[in-house]
Amino acid sequence: MSKYVLRETALDLLTRIGDQGGFSHVLIDRAMKEEKLSERDGALLTEIVYGTLQRRNLLAYSVDDRIKGKKKVKSWVKWLLYMSVYQMQFLDKVPDHAIIHEAVEISKKRGHKGIASLVNGVLRNIQREGVPDTSKIDDPVQRLAIETSHPEWLVASWIDMYGLETTRDMCNTNLTHKVVSVRVQPMKADREEVIKQLTRDGLEVEPSKLSPQGVLIHKGNILKHGLFRNGIVTIQDQSSMLVGEMMDVQPGMEVLDACSAPGGKTTHIAEKMQNEGKVIAYDLHAKKAKLVSEKAKQLDLHIIEAEQADSRELGDKHQVESFDRILLDAPCSGLGVLRSKPDIKYHKQEKDILVLSSIQDELLESMAPLLKKGGKLVYSTCTVDQRENEDVIQRFLNNHPEYTIDPSFNRDLPGELREAPGLSEYGLQLFPQHYDTDGFFLTRMIKLD
Repeated sequence: MSKYVLRETALDLLTRIGDQGGFSHVLIDRAMKEEKLSERDGALLTEIVYGTLQRRNLLAYSVDDRIKGKKKVKSWVKWLLYMSVYQMQFLDKVPDHAIIHEAVEISKKRGHKGIASLVNGVLRNIQREGVPDTSKIDDPVQRLAIETSHPEWLVASWIDMYGLETTRDMCNTNLTHKVVSVRVQPMKADREEVIKQLTRDGLEVEPSKLSPQGVLIHKGNILKHGLFRNGIVTIQDQSSMLVGEMMDVQPGMEVLDACSAPGGKTTHIAEKMQNEGKVIAYDLHAKKAKLVSEKAKQLDLHIIEAEQADSRELGDKHQVESFDRILLDAPCSGLGVLRSKPDIKYHKQEKDILVLSSIQDELLESMAPLLKKGGKLVYSTCTVDQRENEDVIQRFLNNHPEYTIDPSFNRDLPGELREAPGLSEYGLQLFPQHYDTDGFFLTRMIKLD
């Protein structure tokens, strides 16, 4: 694919994601398959789209004031300018003159001579003068929001919860690439042997410190490796692996995974149970429940039963005290995965968090009767907002004196995490800047006998 066509594809994706609310990871993956992109072109397309989305507010700060009559300019023109400035400021391999030339050609094709002249003028002005100096912004919240392209309300909320320094570190980390991690299927392979094989094949890897099944991929494409294609390893973030490790399951148990799609945690639990017992997995959407079944089949795990259901109504399906273990990986705002899905931060609003926390309350209420006495319930989210994490757990414990935080929770954490900055009386909050994971919350409660 020519670089011109590739950038037109990137522009189409940015317009659909930025203006129409499409999911970046889904649309990028689909475009790469439809266009049959090479690995190199696919990497460049992903870099341009994700990078532009990650830095959108900063790019707008650099571009918008240079556009005369900007309210009348079509959205695609702004996205073309944003992605061009992103490449000029943050990518080194393509010279500025080539980026400007291709942007002008795209604007000629999609617009008219006046649009092409506008695009050329703005980009050459930025090439000559550089981007505006954000240090002149007096308000620290506004300055950090623009510099790291996070909504002001979100930055203000995080500062209120965690302070300016932690928030700044988190926002800056959200602009970086996250290391890829995979989980070894222990009934098929030994982690040390997997590491040796991947190293022999030219990948740069190391063992995860958060899971004895985890491997970090620092260099190399694991998706094209036979170990991935044959179900020996599966992609999963280290924070998600931690859930399976902390479930404290044994072979033969009856386990409920209330919100299971796409199945990474479900299959990990089945592996920890050595494929003996039963894991009943639900998801609100039938298509997503099917994904869990497909994942289990790929990994040769036979104890997983996946089906569609609203887990707030599982009391109609199961008797009280049916399960030895319950996992509630609750639906959440996803504000901990902004490194992988940067568009989330622009689509969420503060009111969404309040709605989600109410749903999380309802889900926990429906789980409470289903756990056996002495059983354990793990609650997790991929967000860093206290209103979806500690606050939810605090309310649940206040309403359910038969539950308490498992006294062995801290002891069972990997050594790396036993004194983690985000450890509290209600659980563990992982921040992306500390262990190169997603932002993630995890706790384990026990039902008193």
